[in-house]
Amino acid sequence: MILRAQFPSLFLHSSRFNVVLACMLAMAPMAARRCVAQANASPYAFHNTLMPQPSSLEAGSGHFMLTADFAAATDKSHDERLDEAIERGMKRLAFETGLQFSTQPTAGAAAQFLISVDGPGEAVQSVDENESYSLTVTEQGVHLSAATDVGVMRGLATLEQLVQNDGERYFLPAVSIQDTPRFRWRGLMLDCSRHFEPISVIKRTLDGMEAVKLNVFHWHLTDDQGFRIQSKVFPLLTQLGSNGQFYTQEQAKEIVAYARARGIRVVPEFDMPGHTSSWMVGYPELASAAGPFHIQTGFGVFDPVMDPTRESTYRFLDKFVGEMAAIFPDQYMHIGGDENNGVEWKQNAQIQAFMRAHDMTTTAELQAYFNQKLEKILEKHGKRMIGWDEVLTPNLPASVTIQSWRGYEALAQAARQGHDGILSSGYYLDHMMPASTYYQVDPIPAGSTLDATERGRILGGEACMWGEYVDAEVVDSRIWPRAAAIAERLWSPQSVDNVDDMYRRLRVESLRLEALGMTQISQEDASLRTLAGRQEIAPLQVLAATLEPVDFGVRGAYSEAHHVTTQSPLDHVIDALRPDPPFRHRFSMLVEAYLKSPRGRSPQEAKLRALFEQWIAVEPRVEELMAHSPLLAEANPRPAQLAELGGIGMEALTYLSTGQAAPAGWRASQLAAIDAAEAPVALTRFDVLDPLRSMVNAVEESPGAPPVQ
Repeated sequence: MILRAQFPSLFLHSSRFNVVLACMLAMAPMAARRCVAQANASPYAFHNTLMPQPSSLEAGSGHFMLTADFAAATDKSHDERLDEAIERGMKRLAFETGLQFSTQPTAGAAAQFLISVDGPGEAVQSVDENESYSLTVTEQGVHLSAATDVGVMRGLATLEQLVQNDGERYFLPAVSIQDTPRFRWRGLMLDCSRHFEPISVIKRTLDGMEAVKLNVFHWHLTDDQGFRIQSKVFPLLTQLGSNGQFYTQEQAKEIVAYARARGIRVVPEFDMPGHTSSWMVGYPELASAAGPFHIQTGFGVFDPVMDPTRESTYRFLDKFVGEMAAIFPDQYMHIGGDENNGVEWKQNAQIQAFMRAHDMTTTAELQAYFNQKLEKILEKHGKRMIGWDEVLTPNLPASVTIQSWRGYEALAQAARQGHDGILSSGYYLDHMMPASTYYQVDPIPAGSTLDATERGRILGGEACMWGEYVDAEVVDSRIWPRAAAIAERLWSPQSVDNVDDMYRRLRVESLRLEALGMTQISQEDASLRTLAGRQEIAPLQVLAATLEPVDFGVRGAYSEAHHVTTQSPLDHVIDALRPDPPFRHRFSMLVEAYLKSPRGRSPQEAKLRALFEQWIAVEPRVEELMAHSPLLAEANPRPAQLAELGGIGMEALTYLSTGQAAPAGWRASQLAAIDAAEAPVALTRFDVLDPLRSMVNAVEESPGAPPVQ
């Protein structure tokens, strides 16, 4: 159904063939054979689209049919948070099935859906909260059991993903699941300093996190571009440092409560001693230089940094941390600590004298001094410090947790030195990598030389959504559904590593996330309609399916050269496109399947031919749209290039399907054209080039062909 909805021209055959083709495009060969068998199996057979995959799952026989009589009851402990979670889950089931059953749980054992929970769990959820659960579906009913409310929430998320239908009615397949997360810390960092995100975005992000079992919302609240959390003790932080865009303390408490209701911890980040331009605007006495200071509108590393030699700096931070500790109850507080270039410390005579007096020869030693003083302040207010790689020094207290953005080796080094650690290197969503790239990054990779004790210090990982190029309109498409692939890597057993099967399930999960309120699917078409200035955008959809945004480095270089700032509108073609669009993997799998047996007519050949014809046909229609939209026209000559790529594909199909050899030099000329299309245009890149290269390279040439360089 997903493929049919997005690519109707590909589905020209029977519905049974569609099931088989969908599996061929989405799964490995062995899994595809299982899917063929499924097309002939009972309509009530279990079809696994769970994400993340449970640690233990057994499919049974039979199914439980959902009806209007479906109801939930608790037979042990229950409290308000648990009841609200059950009601929320039941409402989602009702919405998905269209059934008007009661959504509020009752007490007692007489119900089709029995929930057994031992107790509510910790008053303030910690990194050690028990999130495990057991879920059993039989023909008689459903039983979900867990030690804590949070475990029930994780089981409810799985139950919602189990729903299937036989074309007429909805049912739950018989399964037995015993599930527990591989890592205790499974986070998502959202940077709200560079671009402020409204409360509605935060809440729907938390809804998405709950759905895929992420459990830490890392809220990046201060940076050079804005101070986003209200301080009543130091009101100038937001009055002068936020451009009026900040969260009140009441709103922050609302988010903490909203997250707790979903089994998610909120860890705030207040960046210091660097990345502090927005602090200095209202309180220049914190700074290591005279100023004047302003909110930064550009991106990168800036010189303003706190003065670590003044006791007044620590008195200020003591009051600030105490105030924030009352808002954010989690035991962890993130202090950033990254990318301090030390320029102002080197230029300040007083600071240099302090360093000499304390036998410091580098600014790194001075930052270590700052971190030790700050750690004591956090400890005083009941908080444990987290910092990025740069805070790791030999004399750093073992209680400090290291979040690594520079790589696994930095994380391993922290573990060897006795520190807990969180991996973010390899999980930067703003780098625009495909889900498959993130999926293959592991906090404890195969071959790790860490011993058992050191491995136990690796708490897990965090996806990072830095805010240079995201606003409320595009943020969902930058986070979802790729963050779900990271969520699976952090929850599921390490042996769950089939990339093709991950993509099969990720497409389904993306639809479920959209139903929860995310906009990663609908945003692209909405943006394309805005760019085109018209409702009918079918030609643009064809082109957009073959394009994706360039990576962060390319966009960063462009931004520096063209003075892109936080005030620059995110309304260009690159902002409309999704990273790792669904078509990228589907096309790759289709070409791979075709090349296994290219001779003669085949379903794959017919699908590819229809696609290439479509690429050729849309060129004039897209160019007509571009003629009436300067913003769209930035992406010229992409339509002509796509038509050329379609022509290359058609020629390759002809040679491969007939077994005819191409003339000498054909391969080199086609590869040169594909290489030419590789260059970024309007910060977009084609996502179809590698499979096309595979097709061209598979074509035989007549004798005498020059060697391909």
